[in-house]
Amino acid sequence: MRKQTHFGLRLLALLGLGLALAACGSDQRELQAYIDQVKARPGQPIPPLPEVRPAPSFTYVANDRRSPFVADTQQLRVSDNPNASGGPDLNRPREFLEQVPLDSLTMVGRLRNNRGDYGLIQDSDGLVHRVTIGNFLGQNFGRITSISDSEIQLVELVNDGLGGWLQRPAAISLND
Repeated sequence: MRKQTHFGLRLLALLGLGLALAACGSDQRELQAYIDQVKARPGQPIPPLPEVRPAPSFTYVANDRRSPFVADTQQLRVSDNPNASGGPDLNRPREFLEQVPLDSLTMVGRLRNNRGDYGLIQDSDGLVHRVTIGNFLGQNFGRITSISDSEIQLVELVNDGLGGWLQRPAAISLND
């Protein structure tokens, strides 16, 4: 009885396949006539390119604006020698939060006990980390210098492109 059922299903599947293939072979004369009609149309001329106008010029007047060549935050050169190789200790073990960009970290609190002050930092994954003065944060060798109720201040070491390093202050504010 099972063999008869399988045979019937196979016969029904072959019949359906035959009907589907028969529908594919329909007359395509109308489609070919439309394609020939479109190809017989004359081509349209290509419109000319638009006129290229020069960008408007801008005259910089430095009356009350800051100089574009001076950093907007105070930066101190670690070494006076522009070819100095001094800078961060690249051989020290890296801390976990040094792989996280500083702008993705937020301060969520502060703890104080008999051992000292601790800042609570939340990363982009929602994990909260306890940090203290001297810990490193961010991808620019940032070292924590102070922890207050409202922010964690740190100093980053940034390569100045001339072989030296610049100290740049940064802060992570309390997330309200």
